[in-house]
Amino acid sequence: CGNRYVLKPSERVPLTAMRLAELAIEAGLPKGVLNIIHGTHDTVNFICDHPAIKAISFVGGDAAGKHIYSRGAANGKRVQANLGAQNHAVVMPDADADAAAKALVAAAFGAAGQRCMAISRAVLVGDAHKEMLPRIIELAEQLTLGPGDVKGVDVPPLTTPQGKARVERLVTSGVDSGASIPLDGRGAIVDGYPDGNWVGPTILSDVDTSMECYQNEIFGPVLQVLHAETLDDAIALINANPYGNGTAIFTSSGAAARKFTHEVDVGQIGVNLPIPVPLPMFSFTGSRGSILGD
Repeated sequence: CGNRYVLKPSERVPLTAMRLAELAIEAGLPKGVLNIIHGTHDTVNFICDHPAIKAISFVGGDAAGKHIYSRGAANGKRVQANLGAQNHAVVMPDADADAAAKALVAAAFGAAGQRCMAISRAVLVGDAHKEMLPRIIELAEQLTLGPGDVKGVDVPPLTTPQGKARVERLVTSGVDSGASIPLDGRGAIVDGYPDGNWVGPTILSDVDTSMECYQNEIFGPVLQVLHAETLDDAIALINANPYGNGTAIFTSSGAAARKFTHEVDVGQIGVNLPIPVPLPMFSFTGSRGSILGD
């Protein structure tokens, strides 16, 4: 079709993209169809400015996304910028408690929470709070922290020392603001890897929306637990958040699921699974503060 592709992976984690390119070459992809370039600001600006590049798609943080959207659009390019996320999962009292707890633990702590599709907040509705929280803690305590290339490891390290420091600072700010911490992963140690950016699975409960930890995307293995009296309250809480990337509801009620999917203002919605990533030509459909472009 005449289309060529330029990929700039994150400078913090470039190796997966390089391996995919090697496999593409091995599979016979013609030279020049897939091109990988590395770097930071100058590389980003090159993509935004070069006239041969007609469209840009980005996934990442707010500051970079807003810059790319503004600069690329000013050069007449079509730009789709997928920005930050604070994904909530609502658990109703009638949910399958064990299945919901397993899903939340996997979605919160997989990849050490360093993915825009992570569930970073659980909103437990009504009596679900009493039943669910102990099971979530029990499952999270069983996870293994260690190097991501070792078999059996559930939670890898954070990508940078700065990321580790930020996660621990925001967790501490939550505790200082009145949140309880039934599972604390700060100061985690992994034998044989004294310099790793380790943060173990962490659960903050009794969180409210005024706290700094809630108002920021922590981007680490931290699950914040909030309580809502009703489904309406849970929907209002999610819709008041500036972001609208992904959300989920766990329930056995078709009526509750239908109400939630119709009334919550979020791009990607899961019912009894953490967050589905749909399959249009580009697999993100966030709303509000989570996307610029269309």
